[in-house]
Amino acid sequence: MGAARILIVDDHVLFRSSARRMLESQGFVVIGESGDGRSAITAVRTLRPDVVLLDVQLPDMNGFEVARQLAEEPDAPAVILTSIRDASDYRTRLTATPARGFIPKAELSEPRITALLARAP
Repeated sequence: MGAARILIVDDHVLFRSSARRMLESQGFVVIGESGDGRSAITAVRTLRPDVVLLDVQLPDMNGFEVARQLAEEPDAPAVILTSIRDASDYRTRLTATPARGFIPKAELSEPRITALLARAP
């Protein structure tokens, strides 16, 4: 497989822009962006990304619910949750989510993403 194709889902345009620049500079292919959960689900069905970088706090539904719905899709993408908050704030919910893992926004990097993608689903 070539470079992972990523959909960025976050309601903050500046974060999406900076994440796109960082991801593309580190060899990922960003195929789209969404600002809320419903448009993310539609984008996954249309764009078929390998990975969804998904903010936990979205305006219409939370990232845990979006991750659950995406896990039910045929050929579901790997989902990596992200937040400005720390993992300890979501401890119970993270253990129950079908997402591949969690990365705080301040720690987003190619090695962190690659490590989560290497884990068995």
